[in-house]
Amino acid sequence: MKKTRSRLADRIATLYFWVAGIVIIGILGWFLYDILGKGLPQLSWKFITGRPSEVSAGGGVGPMLFNSFYILFLSLVISLPIGIGAGIYLAVYARKTRFTNLIRLSVEALASVPSIVFGLFGALLFVSWFGWKISIVSGAATLSLLNLPVLVRVTEETLRTVPGSYWEASLALGSSRWQAIRKVLLPSALPGLITGITLVAGRALGETAVLIYTAGTAASRHFPDFGLKEMGSTLAVHLWYSGSSSLAPDAAQIAQGSSALLVLIVLIFNLAIAIPGRIVQKRLTGGK
Repeated sequence: MKKTRSRLADRIATLYFWVAGIVIIGILGWFLYDILGKGLPQLSWKFITGRPSEVSAGGGVGPMLFNSFYILFLSLVISLPIGIGAGIYLAVYARKTRFTNLIRLSVEALASVPSIVFGLFGALLFVSWFGWKISIVSGAATLSLLNLPVLVRVTEETLRTVPGSYWEASLALGSSRWQAIRKVLLPSALPGLITGITLVAGRALGETAVLIYTAGTAASRHFPDFGLKEMGSTLAVHLWYSGSSSLAPDAAQIAQGSSALLVLIVLIFNLAIAIPGRIVQKRLTGGK
């Protein structure tokens, strides 16, 4: 009887997981079909590289597309060294004390804070107090604050998944802590780190609430413009603006095209990070 019940429970659980997986894939497929089906016909080279138009039809998203990657790059330059460094400290160097427990609790709490709160905080700190005004640098700095808690937790948890024998063997062979981190821990944890960075970057590309308050809803008329003090509307912000406040006659078509382009960019960006990351990880670990 026990074996029969165990087999029945196993079959029920297997069926449940299969159904759950199929439902999730179905929802994702419908989501992509709906967005890409409406948006792909709107895409053209003129639309992707052209300048936006506020009152006439035929505007493009070139400056917004450039700002999306520019702000993403600046935010990663700020957040990656700090976030990964803090994660390494908590995983390797920090002792288990009340202070480190408070740090971990604070990081987890910040990771769950709504992005609009970070946007308001960035507007208060960078736009008003620092005097950077609504600009690309304010948006990038605020976006880096949004990314930091996730990067810290992902780095710490990924490093803790590396078997302790790797660390002990490296130290036993005479390596210093930094050598063991650089030669053993980071290469072994690279797939998890790449996944975390990809999630952070994808979230940053689609972020709106943070950038509306700090980078603005307008873009420089000069394209491309690397000025840090210029307003920097991104593709996601332009999508929101086109669907809610734009006066352009073809605002709905612009929103559809922007949404399809944003989905394609996120998919391509994920593949562009994941595939080279796997190759580098194999080289660092000797092809294993």
